[in-house]
Amino acid sequence: MPGLDQPLPLAQELIRCQSVTPADGGALDVLQRALQSLGFRCTRLPFTEPGTPDIDNLYARLGDVAPNFCFAGHSDVVPVGDATRWSVDPFGASVSGGALFGRGAADMKGAIAAFVAAVSRVKDDGKVTGSISLLITGDEEGPSINGTKKMLRALVERGEKLDACLVGEPTNPTKLGEMIKIGRRGSLSGWLTVTGVQGHTAYPHLADSPIPRLLRMLRVMSETALDDGTAHFQPSNLQITTVDIGNPATNVIPGEARAAFNIRFNDRHSGKSLEDWLRREFDAIGGAYELRIQVSGEAFLTPPGPLSSLIARAVKAITGLEPELSTTGGTSDARFIKDYCPVAEFGLAGQTMHKVDERVSLADLEALTRIYQGVIEGFFAGR
Repeated sequence: MPGLDQPLPLAQELIRCQSVTPADGGALDVLQRALQSLGFRCTRLPFTEPGTPDIDNLYARLGDVAPNFCFAGHSDVVPVGDATRWSVDPFGASVSGGALFGRGAADMKGAIAAFVAAVSRVKDDGKVTGSISLLITGDEEGPSINGTKKMLRALVERGEKLDACLVGEPTNPTKLGEMIKIGRRGSLSGWLTVTGVQGHTAYPHLADSPIPRLLRMLRVMSETALDDGTAHFQPSNLQITTVDIGNPATNVIPGEARAAFNIRFNDRHSGKSLEDWLRREFDAIGGAYELRIQVSGEAFLTPPGPLSSLIARAVKAITGLEPELSTTGGTSDARFIKDYCPVAEFGLAGQTMHKVDERVSLADLEALTRIYQGVIEGFFAGR
């Protein structure tokens, strides 16, 4: 496939694939053809699980010996929303004003194309003394059940070992070179249902309203400071996302009241410790309740070290900036990879990700390619 040393053509091909999660839209086929033309051995890893969409994934490796440097990312994208609000076709991959437009340009098809271009530039220069691999899922923007987590297990079963991993998420808040992610806060979602006894408002002694108890529980959650932050993490925070009574009548005491919430927590907590805290507080308030908890990822940190220093040097060499080592933002598939090898995240600027007219400047696309090239060369230097 011609032109793979330039990121733009491949980025455009990927954007034109309507891979709105869980659909693949042909994106993995496009990427596989590109990688095979560079000599990668490609393996498709489809996974399924009852109650979730079937997902196809791709693992590709160039080389047979250690160490194995891996680039991880996702080919799926979020919906475009109201397409009439876009100034361009969301899947047209058009170039205008020095920028590439389209859903996934920033998050993260642009980064995938940049890494492939970087590999194309270095693969024959004799500096790669190990292996390079790509771990690409179609399930990052979805439930993340049939993607990276299962891929990693499958690779272990196949005898594959990752020695370091760079995730190409858009880590920079405003401009390329500002930020490397070396960890992420955990995420816990909760659904709380408080039950009572329905009745007539004129006869409250015959009823038991769940609303006062729910309000006390919400007050505990909203007024408790979980912590003041840690050396590498901002303070944990709890946000109540909905409160629902579902009672249209003013003369009926409801029998049920519900709320949902989300906690983004640092490494002073775990999903279990937070659930235990919530149940202690709710039990002290009393009454019947049900609490359902889902932890989509625990807090994790790759301490500053060789991998983050390697990326920082490459970033500074191209942008002149000293990137901040951060753990801010939402979750990513790095939460799964951290159990297998050191992992850090660096990609494009995230100002337009998930937005109307998502785009990346062509200058940033080239600069990211050069940064990734520096990371690859630096990783294998002296090995």
